Order: sequence, then structure tokens, then C-alpha cells
Amino acid sequence: MNNSEISRYPVPQLDQLPEDIRDRILAVQDKAGFIPNVFLTLAYRPAEFRAFFTYHDAIMEREGSTLSPAEKEMIIVATSAANGCQYCVVAHGALLRVFSKAPLLADQIAINYLHAPLSEKQNAMLAFALKLSRTPELISHADYDVLKVHGYDDEDILDISGITAFFGLSNRMAIVMGMQANPEFYSMARLPRE
Repeated sequence: MNNSEISRYPVPQLDQLPEDIRDRILAVQDKAGFIPNVFLTLAYRPAEFRAFFTYHDAIMEREGSTLSPAEKEMIIVATSAANGCQYCVVAHGALLRVFSKAPLLADQIAINYLHAPLSEKQNAMLAFALKLSRTPELISHADYDVLKVHGYDDEDILDISGITAFFGLSNRMAIVMGMQANPEFYSMARLPRE
């Protein structure tokens, strides 16, 4: 796949990027075995790339968060599907399969989380995230009360909200840029490990 096939906007060559961005991309490549297209496409605007990934890391790697990596990916997959973001559903669906070790779960959540094998607590988390994503003006104290009944505290609510809001931005940028998911994501963790 050439660069013109992964974005509507120019995709810079690695050797043309500022050193800090190039180093981050190469580190991801070393870890994943390929460069996720989101890194290449967002590098078109270096200052926005830095801001995007700084906030990404702050919410996804926040020390003290009680949400598991799989639960964070559940939020991303559910809200990205509701927002119609193919890139994020495919890429984060792959990460959800990796973290959950459940090859079917990402597809089930993307179609309708209510039919996925989730706990009541996880269902409450996704109901809140989807409401915040699609109809934020309808969020009320009753929504916080439901989350608290299921064991979430105010810090958890901020985590759920931050992930939902950040990936709302990500979804919209991926859609406008015509960002295409790497072929590697489609097959990642589809079969359980033996």
C-alpha cells in the first residue's frame, strides 16, 4: 500500500519528519512489527501529532486507572462504531482482541454491545460512553448514579469520559482524512493462541 492509499492528505516520508516524531514512529514499528497508519497520516501536521499522542498517552496510560486495557478498548470500539469510524473500529478491534484474548468480542461490541458477553458493569460503562458520544447534552446526574451503582467512582467516570471524548476527535479526523487501516489489523488475534 502506498502513502496515497492511506490518507486523502500528503503522508510525509519518515526521513522528512522531525526527529522526535520519527523516533516515536520507529519505536512503534519495533514493538508492533509495522507502522500503524494513524502515525503516518497524523505526522502531516507535526504539532498536532505531538498534541494528539500526548493526550492519547495521558488517558490510555494514566497511572491509577481502574479500567483494564481491554475495557478501554471496549469503549473505543463501541463509540467508534457508533461514529462510523472504520479505521478506529478495525485498529482498536485488533487491540481489544489482543487484550481480551477473546477473538469474537470486538466484532460483537462493534455491532451491538448489548449482545456481547459483557458484565453488567461493562454494559453500564458502554451505555454511558455511547450516550456521551452521541447525545452528550442528555447526560445527567442519573447517569453518574447508574455508574456508581455498578462500582465506578468519579475518577473512573473521568477515565470513561476522556477516552470517549478523545476518540470522538480521533474518529472525526480519521474519517475526514480518509485514513485506512493497515491490513495487519484485520487478522490480528483472530484465532486463540494454542
